[in-house]
Amino acid sequence: MDLFSSLTLSSSPHSACRARPTIKTDGTVFRIHTKAEGFMDADIPLELVFHLPVNYPSCLPGISVNSEQLTRAQCVTVKEKLLEQAESLMSEPMVHELVLWIQQNLRHILNQPETGSGNEKCTFSTSTTMDDGLWITLLHLDHMRAKTKYVKTVEKWASDLRLTGRLMFMGKIILILLQGDRNNLKEYLILQKTSKVDVDSSGKKCKEKMISVLFETKVQTGHKRFLAFEVKEYSALDELQKEFETAGLKKLFSEFVLALKGKLKLWK
Repeated sequence: MDLFSSLTLSSSPHSACRARPTIKTDGTVFRIHTKAEGFMDADIPLELVFHLPVNYPSCLPGISVNSEQLTRAQCVTVKEKLLEQAESLMSEPMVHELVLWIQQNLRHILNQPETGSGNEKCTFSTSTTMDDGLWITLLHLDHMRAKTKYVKTVEKWASDLRLTGRLMFMGKIILILLQGDRNNLKEYLILQKTSKVDVDSSGKKCKEKMISVLFETKVQTGHKRFLAFEVKEYSALDELQKEFETAGLKKLFSEFVLALKGKLKLWK
C-alpha cells in the first residue's frame, strides 16, 4: 500500500501536495491537498480524498474531488477520469500515480466541452456527490462455478464498499440486490467485471462475463433500508417474491425478475 504518511510531492513547482492519512477499520483514507494547472496556466487547488479498502490495491479506491474553483460537474468529471485511470493501475499501488496524473492532465480534462458548463461551485463533502443518497440495483449472474470463493468475494466487496442487500439463490437463478451510495455501486460493478472472481470450465480463474444489471433506481420512501448484506437461499419462487415484497420492491420483482422465468425457462 502506497501510504503517504505526511509526505510532500514536488515533481514540479505547481505540484506540491500535502497528504494526511486516517486509519479506519475498513481501510485507510487519504485527504490530499494539491494544485494543478487549469485554464490560462492558473493553478487550481484540489482536495483529493482516497478511501483505500483493506484489500487495496486488489480493488479500486473510493475517490472524491473537491475544489472551490471548479463547478460541481467539473469535480464529478475529474473524479470519473481518475477512476478510469485507476482501472489501468489495478493491483498496483496507485495513489501517488493518480495524484501526479491529475496534476499533469487537469487542464486537458477541463478543456473538454462537457466539463465547461455550469457555475455551481464544487464544495460538497467527501461523502456527497451529484448522485447523493441511497440507490439500489439488482444484478443477475448466469452461474457460479467456484461458489464458496465467489460468495466470500462478493461479501467482502459489499463490506469494503459499505453496501447492504442480498445475494439470493433460487434454483439456478442468482441475484445480487445491492443498496448504498451510487458511486460505490458503480465501483462494485467495476470489481465484478475486472476481477477474476470465478473459474471457467477447465478450472482456470476467470473474470465475470455473464452479469447483467436488471434495474437501478434511487431508493424511494416505500423501499426497505437493508441493515446488512446477507446470503440467502430460497426453495420456491414465492419465497423469493416475499423477499422483494418485504423490501418494497414488488413492482420491480414483477417487471424484471419474473421476466427471467420465460427467458431462462428456469421455473415450471
